[in-house]
Amino acid sequence: MPDIMKREIRIQEIKGIRIGQAENRAAGTGCTVFLSETGMAAGLDVRGGGPASRESELLKPLAAAQLIHGILLAGGSAYGLGAADGVMQYLEERGIGLEVGPSLIVPLVCQADLFDLTVGDPHVRPDRAMAYEACAGAQEGESGNYRDGNYGAGCGATVGKFAGMDYCMKSGIGSFAVQVGELQVGAVVAVNALGDIYDWKTGQKIAGLLAEDKKSFRSTEELMCASTEVIENKFTGNTTIGVVITNGKFSKSSLCKIAGMAHDGYARSIRPVHTTADGDSIYAVSVGTVSADQDLTGALAAEVMSEAILRAVKSAESAYGYPGLGNLR
Repeated sequence: MPDIMKREIRIQEIKGIRIGQAENRAAGTGCTVFLSETGMAAGLDVRGGGPASRESELLKPLAAAQLIHGILLAGGSAYGLGAADGVMQYLEERGIGLEVGPSLIVPLVCQADLFDLTVGDPHVRPDRAMAYEACAGAQEGESGNYRDGNYGAGCGATVGKFAGMDYCMKSGIGSFAVQVGELQVGAVVAVNALGDIYDWKTGQKIAGLLAEDKKSFRSTEELMCASTEVIENKFTGNTTIGVVITNGKFSKSSLCKIAGMAHDGYARSIRPVHTTADGDSIYAVSVGTVSADQDLTGALAAEVMSEAILRAVKSAESAYGYPGLGNLR
């Protein structure tokens, strides 16, 4: 049997889906949209204790819908959940959606939001107009206007917030994808964690809670261990949200499992993770017809998710008074 090599590809090389972004850089918030004109099978796994989401019930295996047409990642916490109306408007205008009657369609759009209200202007949140703009961005060029860094849902993302916003770092949105034979697996993730970020291969901390001199790191887990006192409100601005994309052909239930395995990527790279103050969520979508092993795809999903988390941190630029990795170095 000949060896099959694994190689890195661009997330845009996975066909059948387009990714668009829009943001308000002054306000520190934005959205990233994933669109499929023909519909995509999708699953979801939520492990954080404080998610802000819309239409999550659609992705449970017992729900009737087998395909959805869009996923929106956005800032604004629960205030931003109305932004999906803009995605629905965009798709409806183009006749994309579930046919429910003569000349009547309903686009199926799921959404997850992160908490960026403590960055920039807390009174400006993603809305219908911003999401519609992101959809238009998805039509730019061959595959959309997606970029890693301080864009889209990653515009106001930060990490390392256990000691408050004075000691956190700027993060962003990142992507990574691989191909093994015909199988392609990629991830896009907006990293806005309470915890610290580690290189999953070396174990080295690369971003997160800053020391009091703001020139070096402290360990969030060690600081948490300094006291067993109950902290009632850790919502200083958290939640890591991501999408795994594959051209492998999978059912909704299989994609829920793949999304669950992709959370291993979070666990390898974020410490602590899945806390009550995070709404950590991962969607997994199938946009192809390649026959592929579910466990292999899930293992690759965890890998590309960890790499996408690194890209999100390494691509982030200092903003809103929070240093990016490049400035800290």
